[in-house]
Amino acid sequence: MADPWQACMDYAVTLARKAGKVICEALKEEIAIMVKSSPADLVTVTDQKVENMIISSIKEKYPSHSFIGEESVAAGAGSILTDNPTWIIDPIDGTTNFVHRFPFVAVSIGFVVNKKMEFGVVFSCVEDKMYTARKGKGAFCNGQKLHVSQQQDITKVLIVTELGSSREPEVLKTVLSNMQKLLSIPIHGIRAVGTAAVNMCLVATGGADAYYEMGIHCWDMAGAGIIITEAGGVLLDVSGGPFDLMSRRIIAANSQVLAERIAKELQIIPLQRDDAAN
Repeated sequence: MADPWQACMDYAVTLARKAGKVICEALKEEIAIMVKSSPADLVTVTDQKVENMIISSIKEKYPSHSFIGEESVAAGAGSILTDNPTWIIDPIDGTTNFVHRFPFVAVSIGFVVNKKMEFGVVFSCVEDKMYTARKGKGAFCNGQKLHVSQQQDITKVLIVTELGSSREPEVLKTVLSNMQKLLSIPIHGIRAVGTAAVNMCLVATGGADAYYEMGIHCWDMAGAGIIITEAGGVLLDVSGGPFDLMSRRIIAANSQVLAERIAKELQIIPLQRDDAAN
């Protein structure tokens, strides 16, 4: 039987490439910055322009599908996940990087049906790396098959995470103490690229062994989540329980063993879910 979602995935790749071109062009211009939930939670006209371009193109082709987009939600749209085919979009993952021209900026498109990830596309446009995964078909970067690392000894791992955009003293204290706990196990190191989607793709390539974060959103994880699992990795909640796309927290690792070991060290930051009624 023909794959019902392959045409959608091909279209997502085309749109991500087109969006990447818009972003790379905008990097050459003056960037006007606006602020959202905190002084470090930034948005630009390009974020909004790219999201509108992606959503309007998909709506035209697939009018019955649903959407959750970072900037639409910021503008007041809901983010309730139903069983309907749903496109979950982050037009610029790494807006702060974009603003500073720090060269890790990605377009992320996740596609979820019956609340399960079917495919993911993450285009790291400055690097020109197109990460893709289709359920049951493997994960790829520019056509090369990806596989997570095999390292399960926590003292030999490299972990990616972020410091996040919250500037509340209590949250910062927890974020930093979690890093300190992991570093003092000891582990080889911690890295932060500045975009959740690219961090996760780095785990899929084997370049990093695990990624964890609290405070991100479904649009940060929906594209890259399936890239991790199709590369042989696992997604877990930071509590060590099952991963929940709407929970705003994740551990993505090369194995269940490593993910559970990291979960043991983490103090949880209380967060409002993405699907909580505002």
